[in-house]
Parts: sequence; structure tokens; C-alpha cells
Amino acid sequence: MSAYFVVRGIIHDRVAFQEYARRSPGVLASFGGRHIARGGRNIVFEGSDDRPHVVIAEFPDFESAERCYRSEAYQALIPLRSNCATLEFTLIDGVPASPVA
Repeated sequence: MSAYFVVRGIIHDRVAFQEYARRSPGVLASFGGRHIARGGRNIVFEGSDDRPHVVIAEFPDFESAERCYRSEAYQALIPLRSNCATLEFTLIDGVPASPVA
């Protein structure tokens, strides 16, 4: 069953954030992950709009996503974004595929 990083945040310095944004997709890919939504338009229909930047990354399973986040490769990227963005980072399970009728 797939799993997802759901990241909501504020980017305070887009220029400084670019290095993190350039390097992170390769790290995700090494664990089977890929971005399925990144930046772009979004509308908050309910709740707070205090973190307007949204990223969703898909992984083959929860364990792969967790290994990615905890990996040395990903942890080395965190300092690249820590001073230029405030992020809320969540890992969630997807739903099982529905059987085909």
C-alpha cells in the first residue's frame, strides 16, 4: 500500500530553498518516492491558510518513506531548508486499492 509525505509550509527565502528543492527529488527517488504535487495553486476550503506551500510525495509503502526521511542522505538536506522554510512534515498511509469489479 502506498504512503505519502504531506508537507505544508512557508518558504521565507526562495533563493536559499532552491538547493534543497534541487537535491531532494533524487533522495526520494532512491527510496522509490516521487513528487505527485509540488507548489502550484491550492485553495484551503476549511481551516487555516497559514502554510500555503504544499508538497505531496508518494512512496511504495510506509516503511520506504520512513527510511527515506530517517536516511543520512535526507537528514543531510534538512540544514539546507531549516533557515529558509518552516515546514510541517507528515507521513501517512494510503488506502488499499479497490478490487476491480
